[in-house]
Parts: sequence; structure tokens; C-alpha cells
Amino acid sequence: MKRWLPLILFAGLLVLLGLGLGMNPRDLPSALVGKPIPQFALPDLMQAQKQVTEQDFKNRVWVLNVWASWCVSCQAEHDLLLKWQRPEGVDLVGLNYKDDSRAARAWLVDMGGNPYDRIAVDLNGLVGIDLGVYGVPETFIINRQGEIVERFTGALTEETLEKKLKPMLAKALATP
Repeated sequence: MKRWLPLILFAGLLVLLGLGLGMNPRDLPSALVGKPIPQFALPDLMQAQKQVTEQDFKNRVWVLNVWASWCVSCQAEHDLLLKWQRPEGVDLVGLNYKDDSRAARAWLVDMGGNPYDRIAVDLNGLVGIDLGVYGVPETFIINRQGEIVERFTGALTEETLEKKLKPMLAKALATP
């Protein structure tokens, strides 16, 4: 039996590796789905004397998009966000993550405009940590009760927008 033990352990390792390789890395679990969005009060990128808080969107359905000017994937997603015709009553809030504010504002101009209703500046990344952000971009849907109902990792695509994000938003909007 002792002769077979290394072979059995190796086979078990191969099975676990095979299961891991079959998983979609974009389907990262989030412990926050179904829980309230963490409280925050951050400077507004466009008006530094003002703050953006989660309370600004109380009783509203909103989308929080975590981005940075240094993020290559954010460039691919930005044009989609500019074109996106959001349902009435849905705010798109940016969370500028670990970025220089001047670079972020210049990036928005260079990329063709600002798709966000408000942009919070998370300079030190603490709100990102509270949200469990693995990297940018990430997108969260928050319902009227202030709960995170979905999280998308990576750049949004037309397919993700149409097949996942829009139906989740419709469901959140239909729920009082």
C-alpha cells in the first residue's frame, strides 16, 4: 500500500488541477453579494471639495464601476460605457482606484468623455479592499436597499452588458 500512496496523491492532485483549470476566472465569488455596500465618503474626482458617499444613491439602483487611468482593460471597456443607454433612474458611479486624479481627468478627456454621473477617488484603495476588488475593472450592481446584487470582474463587453448586466438591472428596478 505504501508504494501506491504517492501515485494516489499525484492522481488526486491532477484531479484538483483539472477542476481548477475548468473554472472561469471571471466568475470570482463575492462574499458581499446580498450584503450592504460598504460605507464610504471619498472626494469627487471632478469637484474635489465635494464628497461622494454610498448614501448619495439611497433608494436608487446604481452601478459602481471600478477603474483607473493606468488600466489597459479599462480602455477597452470605456467606449462601451460611453455608448451605454442606461435605464432611467440608474446611476453609473465610477470608483477611480489607486490613481492620480490629474491623470484620471486627462484620461477621461483622451478617451472621449466621462460616462459617469459621479466619480469617487479611492486614492489609497481602502474602499476597493472593503469591496474585495481583485483588480480593475470591476463592476457592481447595487439595488434600492443598498445591497450588492451582482459583481462582474474584468472589462464589460457587449455580451456581458446584454446578457447579464441589463437583465440584473431590470430585475433590480422591478423590485421595490
